[in-house]
Amino acid sequence: MKFFLIAGEPSGDNLGGPLMAGLKSLDPMAEFLGVGGSAMAAQGLASLFPMEQLSVMGIVEVLPKYRQLKARIRQTARAMADARPDALITIDSPDFCLRVAAEARALCPDLRTIHYVAPSVWAWRAGRAKKMARVIDHVLAILPFEPPYMQAAGMSCDFVGHPIAVEPVAGPAEAAAFRDAHGIAPDAPLLLCLPGSRRGEVGRLGPRFDEALIRLRDRVPEVRVVLPTVRGVSQLVRDMARRWPSAPVVVEGEARRAAFAAADLALAASGTVSLDLAANDVPMVIGYDVAPLSRLLIGLLLKTDTVTLVNLVSETRAVPEYLGRRCQPGLLSQALFDLLENPDARAAQRAAMALTMQRLGRGGEAPGLRAARSVMAAITSAPRPR
Repeated sequence: MKFFLIAGEPSGDNLGGPLMAGLKSLDPMAEFLGVGGSAMAAQGLASLFPMEQLSVMGIVEVLPKYRQLKARIRQTARAMADARPDALITIDSPDFCLRVAAEARALCPDLRTIHYVAPSVWAWRAGRAKKMARVIDHVLAILPFEPPYMQAAGMSCDFVGHPIAVEPVAGPAEAAAFRDAHGIAPDAPLLLCLPGSRRGEVGRLGPRFDEALIRLRDRVPEVRVVLPTVRGVSQLVRDMARRWPSAPVVVEGEARRAAFAAADLALAASGTVSLDLAANDVPMVIGYDVAPLSRLLIGLLLKTDTVTLVNLVSETRAVPEYLGRRCQPGLLSQALFDLLENPDARAAQRAAMALTMQRLGRGGEAPGLRAARSVMAAITSAPRPR
């Protein structure tokens, strides 16, 4: 079979790679075309253009790049139409992917369309599911409570597990080696600073996070800070870190795994990184903000009292979060201090994180293979009436 896949950011690429591996295990002759990053390239995808060009988030942030994004939408849809695949699989990045799916469906009305990662209609903009159902047949959900929302909108949907549930974590020896390599004492509190994987996030949250850590160090001088980063914002993070008075250790690649294993707590942007921390049993404080207009619009539409995935999946509120105007250095610093000083709060988070990992599929079949089985079943099922 031939599949046209589209991922627009690292989180989507990390889903696409295992999905492609799963599809190849079910169909060794599978062909892949589309847009993706390094994980999908490792499975044989030659991306139409660099995926990083699509890593834009927020209503205001998209506007300056709208013309470029529009051109990429047309280019991608036309390439898909030329390829005539058995299915179009869009992965996350709905602002880009669903526009491609709409143009692709217009060019190929019989195209089978699958979207990987359900929109967070449980949080805000509930109408997105019905809008998505106009161009998407089947959804691969990574959170266990999402299928009913998609099915109610008219799409078929399977919970396929979250890839974080099967990702390997570093052990105690690697954690100890990481501390030793960076001159961090075994008993020194090690804090991860994670200001995001997009340039806009790092630009907004980085200075606030650093000020919060400076304040924390005034109260806990022995705390050490490590700043893991990812391709796409690595140079921006390194340039910023050189200017930060707190001078964190910056790591990327495989060193990230050891850093997570070695950490005692984290200050992180809202997003899937909270699940990375949960997988490594690292208590956390979450902070996030967007541009003022985006903040206003999201505030009007938000339907839940938490956006942190650990809180949502575990059905607790164990992880403290500071969003929008509350994402301020003083509040973040105090929350980190309280977490360091309160073993009961850390224990509550660890219980919530363990439950989260269980519900996301830890110990079961790999999500990439589960997703691939769901894709194959969707392709061979009868077309959805329109």
